[in-house]
Amino acid sequence: MASHPTSPSVPARSAVPGPLGPIQREFDRLFDRFAGWNIGSDLAVSPRMDVTETKDGLELSIELPGLTQAEVKVAVEDEVLTVSGEKKAEKTVEEKDYRLSERSYGAFSRSIVLPRSVDADKITAVMKDGVLKISAPKDGQATTRTVAIQASH
Repeated sequence: MASHPTSPSVPARSAVPGPLGPIQREFDRLFDRFAGWNIGSDLAVSPRMDVTETKDGLELSIELPGLTQAEVKVAVEDEVLTVSGEKKAEKTVEEKDYRLSERSYGAFSRSIVLPRSVDADKITAVMKDGVLKISAPKDGQATTRTVAIQASH
């Protein structure tokens, strides 16, 4: 399994001429504001996640800028690892002749089905500089076997 983003790619932006240009620019500004965050079809905010398989297990790296450990939950149920939380941000700029207040927030949840070879009891998570790194080591018990295909009668 190679490292890859788990979200579909976003098409490149193009300039929209005419009366729709300002509307397109406003949408572009809105999406730029959520740089590093994916916005799904249900408008839920979800962070970007990279998953890499190594000989020892899975390594997950999840971008969570502006969040603290207390705002993030990592849970394993059956063979599904879920990272969830809520992003809350508020920025106020006060200058001589104007005041700007921006807020971005939203709950998120990302899940990945773990291979049976992962030892759920040994999963670790470390958060540093807005990046959550999760290590899911293999237990060494799962094996691959070939199944012979029988001819039908």
